[in-house]
Amino acid sequence: MSLLKPFSKLPGLNTANILLVESEEQFQQNLADTLVEETAVTVNVRLAKSLPLPMENEESRPRIDLVVFIINLTSELSFRSAEASLKYLDPGYFLGKVCFMVTNARNASVPTERLDAVRKLAASLHCPLLFAEDQTPDGVTNAAERLLTILKVAAGLVPMTTALYLSNLTRCTLPPDIDQPSFD
Repeated sequence: MSLLKPFSKLPGLNTANILLVESEEQFQQNLADTLVEETAVTVNVRLAKSLPLPMENEESRPRIDLVVFIINLTSELSFRSAEASLKYLDPGYFLGKVCFMVTNARNASVPTERLDAVRKLAASLHCPLLFAEDQTPDGVTNAAERLLTILKVAAGLVPMTTALYLSNLTRCTLPPDIDQPSFD
């Protein structure tokens, strides 16, 4: 099992490659279909249930510009799978080439501890945390637009902006009272 490395391959001209990692694949395919509709740049979408990626096609695999972990808050398995996959990423990815996207945050049955755990994970890795509505076409489109903005920067397609700079502006931070019990 090898680490996925951000700079082991040369970038493609006017091309951005994104890897969507979701254990349950509910939202992943809809998001991928919306992302490839982008016309300003060529967007290649790779899908995975978890990391590590298979070794057999490593030579033909393009450079991955952005890794997105999609976490469904109604599923403990989704969070655990994303957490376990992180160890298969080279530390260079955490310099602006990883983000977390959370779905079902509005669901009343989601324990607040799970949302807090995701926020702590994103904050500890200095990664952006995006919230997405996966039940409506507009929600999928909005999520794709936000990801495209980050992807273009991570792929080096936006002049005078780097992924690390954008990561510093958009990273998840924790309020100082996150560990305090709530009185709900």
